[in-house]
Amino acid sequence: MQLDFDAANLSRLQFALTVMFHYLFPPLTIGLGVLLVAMEGLYLKTRDIHYEMLARFWTKIFAVNFAVGTASGIVMEFQFGTNWAVYSRYVGDVFGSALAAEGIFAFFLESGFLAVLVFGWDKVSPRMHFFSTVMVCLGSIFSAVWIVIANSWQQTPGAAGETFRIVNGRAEIVDFWKVVFNESSMHRLNHVLLGAFIMGAFFVMSVMAYYILKARHVEPARKSFAIALVFGAVSSVLILWSGDMQARQVAKTQPPKLAAFEGVFRTEKATPLYLFGVPDAEAERVRCGVAIPGMLSFLVHHDFQTPVAGLDQVPAADRPPVGITFQSYHIMIGLGLFFVALTLAGLFFLWRGTLYRKRWLLWTFVFAVVGPVIANQLGWVAAEVGRQPWVVYGLLRTRDAVSRNVSAAQVWGSIAMFCVLYGLLFFVWLFVVDHKIRKGPEEDFTPPATTTGAGLMEAAERLADKGGPSLTEARNGD
Repeated sequence: MQLDFDAANLSRLQFALTVMFHYLFPPLTIGLGVLLVAMEGLYLKTRDIHYEMLARFWTKIFAVNFAVGTASGIVMEFQFGTNWAVYSRYVGDVFGSALAAEGIFAFFLESGFLAVLVFGWDKVSPRMHFFSTVMVCLGSIFSAVWIVIANSWQQTPGAAGETFRIVNGRAEIVDFWKVVFNESSMHRLNHVLLGAFIMGAFFVMSVMAYYILKARHVEPARKSFAIALVFGAVSSVLILWSGDMQARQVAKTQPPKLAAFEGVFRTEKATPLYLFGVPDAEAERVRCGVAIPGMLSFLVHHDFQTPVAGLDQVPAADRPPVGITFQSYHIMIGLGLFFVALTLAGLFFLWRGTLYRKRWLLWTFVFAVVGPVIANQLGWVAAEVGRQPWVVYGLLRTRDAVSRNVSAAQVWGSIAMFCVLYGLLFFVWLFVVDHKIRKGPEEDFTPPATTTGAGLMEAAERLADKGGPSLTEARNGD
């Protein structure tokens, strides 16, 4: 198949590259935000100095990630006007409302308390700082809420007159709350947030497992690893339930997408579920595939015989690309099952008290952080490619949404520019994050000076945790 590098396809490629780069950071921000709340909350409850060390350490990583994510996201949004002017005009009322809500209810909340989170450790009370951490965490989640709502309306806009109406070639909102709670928004939101939680948990476990293996910051690393392990295990199990719910919703509202996910070319009873294979769109079959007979019918309809709609029910011009959709969807599911197995194994050995002696398992956690990154990316690839050829499902085709006055040469130039700038930005992010990880959670931590009895005890405990004399040793002059 010969690729057509015209302005429309190049604009699609540019948007895909910029979105995929940007989406390296928001899931990590969301996941780390929840874990920060957990660590700082445990510090307030237990006054264990290790939790404060960890909260301070991960706050620095969070701030770097937030900054890069914000910068890449702002650049991405300019493409709506430069490359997708027809799309922007068509959905501006709907998509613009969601973006405005994100700015008001999410970004301002997150950025407003970020300075207190990062710089307020010794300037505000512990409870006020914890409140700021919670607000930043909620802001990052609310940001995902509004973006997913806007995207979900494009996936399931519903019938004209219910959530929108067409006026002078533009979609205008009829009922804002029906846009918010469209048929796919809550299912997709659950899946996106759980994916972000998994990514944050695996990132923390990767760094902490490395510290444990290298015998550095061992005690705080173990505590941080345990928190992230429980969080990651719960999220990994829940995302299987979320994925099942979302797949059945897709079967109802976007049958061609599910058919592409599962390689269903022909509608037939006892529709099989392919574990893997290579779809051949021209021959309309899955080559080298291994399938479970009737299992897809059971998962969708809770009946082994009821057929699942295949691509033969859709005109050829309205069929999504099957190869990339099928493979990205199946790899994502395979990684999800791996996350469940790995985290449950970790919980088992943690319960047995032998986890931190299993060096092979800790090394697995060090490198497993790559998995959630790939899974989050492939989840969006499957969802967006599976929606094609529509940018607003059933209403506006992707090819018709591109700007009319943008040439292929101009898009090539902007793609090259973005590759250079994003490459440099990613290098800076890697350098700064690597520097902070190498420095560790204890290196620059000093307990606050205090002369009260309780404060003296706490300060002495902090010194003892860092290798200094205990309070008893200090009193005895040892």
